[in-house]
Amino acid sequence: MYSPQIILEAMLNGLMTGAVYALIALGLTLIYGVLHIINFAHGALLTCAMFAVWVAWAWLGMDPYLAIPILVPLMFALGYGLQRFVIGPASHGDDGNILLVTLGLSIILENVLLATFQSDTRTLDTDYSFQVVPVGPLLLSTPRLIGLVAAVVVTALLWLVLNRTDTGKAIRAVAKEKLGANLVGIDVPHIYAVTFGIGCACLAVAACLLMPTFYVNPRIGNVFVLVAFTVVVLGGMGSIPGALLGGLFIGVVESLC
Repeated sequence: MYSPQIILEAMLNGLMTGAVYALIALGLTLIYGVLHIINFAHGALLTCAMFAVWVAWAWLGMDPYLAIPILVPLMFALGYGLQRFVIGPASHGDDGNILLVTLGLSIILENVLLATFQSDTRTLDTDYSFQVVPVGPLLLSTPRLIGLVAAVVVTALLWLVLNRTDTGKAIRAVAKEKLGANLVGIDVPHIYAVTFGIGCACLAVAACLLMPTFYVNPRIGNVFVLVAFTVVVLGGMGSIPGALLGGLFIGVVESLC
């Protein structure tokens, strides 16, 4: 039998790992909730964000956490542009076409990264990558603890944006009834693009939290997106709190197993 200390430590580390899973799933569930499609390019976009963090560290000497305020608007702009000028026009409003376009986009992004960075696996080494925080007899990973706090904060901010701002109300209106939202003057293509951008911004935060303790190669996003799909289904398609709870649950189960 394992000691209670080992079980408790595994559960806490699982919660911290699951928080990052939740961040990745947040973007996926938000895009599904509004656009009603599954974004097959989600994993490739996460990989792009992780490589951006690595480049900022390797070439500019920038700490991964300090890259968050820079990478978040950049990934939002990338997501907005892809939806507004690539995915939307190429799909002609057909959901089936959107799936094919995002799948094709995923293949293109992966191969561009492969041609640019080759297939080598890259990591970054920070002073705190292997630091731990002692909590009584337990030792908790510092980067993962930061990830847990960040995931809760981002989820709370996203909830506030969706429920307390005009843009959030427009997003919820489009998610509920696209035609009705259009009739009352809401720019539906713009809201679609904003939603896609927010989903990519969540990936930027997740990438900055992952890189101090993880590695990156051109296909690593597929590993995380499979977990994110599981989290989205478990937490409820389109549910923001469900994505957080689902991510934490999957993290605990993974850690215990």
